[in-house]
Amino acid sequence: MNLDDFSDLIERPDGGVRRDAEERRERLIVPPGALGRLDELGEWLSAAQQSVPVKAVEQPRVVLFAADHGVAELDVSGRAAGTTHELVRAALDGASPVAVLARRFAVPLRIVDAGIDCDPELLPESVVRHRVRRGSGRIDIEDALTAEETERAVRLGMAIADEEADSGTDLVVLGDLSVGGTTAAATLVAALCGTDASVVTGRGGAGIDDLAWMRKCAAIRDALRRARPVLGDQLELLATVGGADLAAMTGFLLQSAVRRMPVILDGVVGAACALVAQRAAFRAPDWWLAGQVSGEPAQSKALDRMALTPLLDHGVTVGEGTGALLALPLVQAAAALAAELPERTPVTADEDAEEPAEGQDADDVKVLDAT
Repeated sequence: MNLDDFSDLIERPDGGVRRDAEERRERLIVPPGALGRLDELGEWLSAAQQSVPVKAVEQPRVVLFAADHGVAELDVSGRAAGTTHELVRAALDGASPVAVLARRFAVPLRIVDAGIDCDPELLPESVVRHRVRRGSGRIDIEDALTAEETERAVRLGMAIADEEADSGTDLVVLGDLSVGGTTAAATLVAALCGTDASVVTGRGGAGIDDLAWMRKCAAIRDALRRARPVLGDQLELLATVGGADLAAMTGFLLQSAVRRMPVILDGVVGAACALVAQRAAFRAPDWWLAGQVSGEPAQSKALDRMALTPLLDHGVTVGEGTGALLALPLVQAAAALAAELPERTPVTADEDAEEPAEGQDADDVKVLDAT
């Protein structure tokens, strides 16, 4: 497998359709610019769908990739190592923020076990059947995955993207469920952006104290030393300092772009995977939206590099796809406005001409019209 092959498979959203959407927007009864960024979103969707007017987003889906990361053993997370299965169970039981919102918005929620460190019997077979391995290696001292596992994980993400596209999903809210995932993600971003560990180290979705932040920074520093020699090969980079969920999400993002299926990214893990995918296919980010500002410095770095501006900034740090799902109604609203607002009725020359009123000459009418 060579991720660079995706560069020839991925095309940009249709520029001609986008220009047609922009021209239609100029004709709507609401003045241009009055809807702010909603105009831009509607035109982006038109280009992605190759449709003017834009079609409604009717079959969105939340897809969460789940895995445990060995680096969590260093107490770099607000949660105990190996407890991702608890996050998954909460989501399945409808007791997590993303599950509550998915239920409220009537959006199906899909969880894919790429590398959870638990007995398969603890979770439904529909979740665990795709598992690549149980947990990942400690990226500060060893590879996260073998080369074979990395390829399996990428192909898993590609297969999930194909399944969603084939089932009629017209937009994906992409997130992750992991313990230690932000450490691996920050390492990827630091390596690809050429920055130091301290610049990308954040507090994670669960929040950590200063001592844990220092441990996390040290782990990223050590992992960076291992990542820099393999920067030229995206698969080797994912194997060295990534994880099964990150590799799967990278494959998912690339194949979604191939299938012309738009994706809303959530937090730093999705942003890191998107940055890896961009290195393989520079057109791929044209198919993604950044849902929200997560507060993680590595996310900001990655989004800046890809020129993606988040839709929301509400201080939501919980992760798990929550912030991206909050942005979904905004995207749906943009589609509805672009499709359903009527166009201005063109004024014909006959309608524009007025007969002089009694006691008024034609010159008076012209003056009034000019005024």
